[in-house]
Amino acid sequence: MLKKIIVGIAGDLNTVTMKLGCVLMAWALYLSLGVLWASQMLLAASFETLQCEGPVCTEESSCHVEDDLTDASEAGFQVKGYTFSEPFHLIVSYDWLILQGPAKPVFEGDPLVLRCQAWQDWPLTQVTFYRDGSALGPPGPNREFSIAAVQEADSGHYHCSGIFQSPGPGSPETASVVAITVQELFPAPILRAIPSAEPQAGGPMTLSCQTMLPLQRSAARLLFSFYKNGRTVQSRGVSSEFQIPTASEDHSGSYWCEAATEDNQVWKQSPQLEIRVQGPPGSAPLTLNPAPQKSAAPGTAPEEAPGPLPPLPTPSSEDPGFSSPLGMPDPHLYHQMGLLLKHMQDVRVLLGHLLMELRELSGHRKPGTTKATAE
Repeated sequence: MLKKIIVGIAGDLNTVTMKLGCVLMAWALYLSLGVLWASQMLLAASFETLQCEGPVCTEESSCHVEDDLTDASEAGFQVKGYTFSEPFHLIVSYDWLILQGPAKPVFEGDPLVLRCQAWQDWPLTQVTFYRDGSALGPPGPNREFSIAAVQEADSGHYHCSGIFQSPGPGSPETASVVAITVQELFPAPILRAIPSAEPQAGGPMTLSCQTMLPLQRSAARLLFSFYKNGRTVQSRGVSSEFQIPTASEDHSGSYWCEAATEDNQVWKQSPQLEIRVQGPPGSAPLTLNPAPQKSAAPGTAPEEAPGPLPPLPTPSSEDPGFSSPLGMPDPHLYHQMGLLLKHMQDVRVLLGHLLMELRELSGHRKPGTTKATAE
């Protein structure tokens, strides 16, 4: 009897175990099917292929990773002989309609392509793109919206809408908003004068057009040009400096520079810089203040006015005094002599005025002097 009871209990336990195992297997199969269905749905929503391109190097191979780098920014991703690509964000969306944008940062001058992607690439009609809620054009069949060279003003929140054709739902659908930020490629340049904006004549002067590219675009190349009073003084080139070996007063004026990309998609001008070249030391105009004249004493005759002054000499290349020790005319010496002659001319004019005043004063004093002598 006891054996029968034990056998019955064992049989019941086996039955319960078998039923429990069947239930667990059913739940496991149900969960597996659910996970498989969700995976298929996600893959159908967005299927992307990620591929890493570059040389395959081993310790035994003779290839050099450094030689294959063309972007200076990639050098920071090298660790012990391995080269890593720049990271980017991958977003998997589950929706009837999504707006696909660029994965990397967008800078001024870059092309921008936005794609209105439908579920399983089903056909769409009446596709419309929007920025900040405003339509960028009439509805049409084109699923892509592109800008050849973006500017900072193109930043905003973009989305698209469209109507599914068969086998879609047949109703209008709208994609989620995607924020697009256009970054500044380089700031407006600043023109600086070295050593200063008021240099001395005869010395060198350098104008430097200063700006900076971001680290992500450090391999790009900018071209620079320089202008003075609305005229080009140095055409577009790779040099960011404009050199003046010997500055003179003729170099004074309003300068500015321009920085541009090689494709001329982005170009910016600097604020104007006023350059005032100072004359050589001691070249300030000479002014003479004539001393007050004393009245002639009674009973004395006025001094006789001197005759006219002789003409001043002018520099000539035949005069050895105006030439350099090598016998060649010295432009700097000519400039100095010209200033000296100008000062002498000013002194001559002042002396002439002084003589005229002395003559007028002597004319007023003559009647009084004659009357005193007669008494």
